[in-house]
Amino acid sequence: MSASPAVLMRLVARAFTVAEKAGAIVRKVLHSGELGIVEKTGANDLQTLADRLAQQSICASLSRSFPKITIIGEEDLPPEEIKEDLIESGHSEEILQKTCPAEYRDLKEEELVVWVDPLDGTKEYTEGLLDNVTVLIGIAYKGRAIAGVINQPFYNYQLGAEASLGRTMWGMPGLGAFGFQLLEVPGDRRIVTTTRSHSNKQVTDCVDAMEPHEVIRVGGAGNKIIQLVEGKASAYVFASPGCKKWDTCAPEALLHAVGGKLTDMHGNAYCYNANVKHMNSAGVLATLRNHEYYVSRVPQSVLQALKSD
Repeated sequence: MSASPAVLMRLVARAFTVAEKAGAIVRKVLHSGELGIVEKTGANDLQTLADRLAQQSICASLSRSFPKITIIGEEDLPPEEIKEDLIESGHSEEILQKTCPAEYRDLKEEELVVWVDPLDGTKEYTEGLLDNVTVLIGIAYKGRAIAGVINQPFYNYQLGAEASLGRTMWGMPGLGAFGFQLLEVPGDRRIVTTTRSHSNKQVTDCVDAMEPHEVIRVGGAGNKIIQLVEGKASAYVFASPGCKKWDTCAPEALLHAVGGKLTDMHGNAYCYNANVKHMNSAGVLATLRNHEYYVSRVPQSVLQALKSD
């Protein structure tokens, strides 16, 4: 083993602890009762103090250690001095011990793009649907999602005051996924998870076309991918623009690490280069297995309405 871990492994090891720090910030703001909610584009597109502080913490912590990486965060924040107590300088020793896949071993900082959603499921966060909330840090190389860290700040919150809150999972194609137990929906069942607050006729028509036995409507892209890898859903179907690259980069990497797939509704991969447009204009279709079946069921009317990037 080489003396120094690969840049990618060091970045993921840092992103792991940075995501945990962001999760702690998200919990702290909620417990303070002062959410500081502002509307961005409307009542379904909110930003809270937790979004702002968590993004500052993630971006400042990562850029301090990796000054040449490109970081793209969801929140459009003015440049300002970041308080030292928001900086996380630790790393996951467990991740550093793992061997970097050969194809990623020699990657340089400046070749990596990090996509950050500091609080995925903000609307649900403000409504107390805390299991929908995640912190997402995705890492891309040459347009592909190659590593992802997902923190669930309120994991276990239903267990009451004594519960130990939060968990962090991560994945890298070619290495595996960690922090959860992979489960699958039984093969004879089709359970579709889809949007809770951004539905329309197009979304509903597409979900119906999958002929699901059950439909789950929840918030957060990260949360829906967790449902796929923990055996609660077979497919995540969102036949509408609205999802952004920072919603899907980390989840896609985690899903790919366990053999799943995330594409647009046409079955085309998304690109995560630094200069791409942020909107996933052609919707999101993610599955753990049988991706081709779900792509084949997308109605022609939906495909025509959603032009592939």
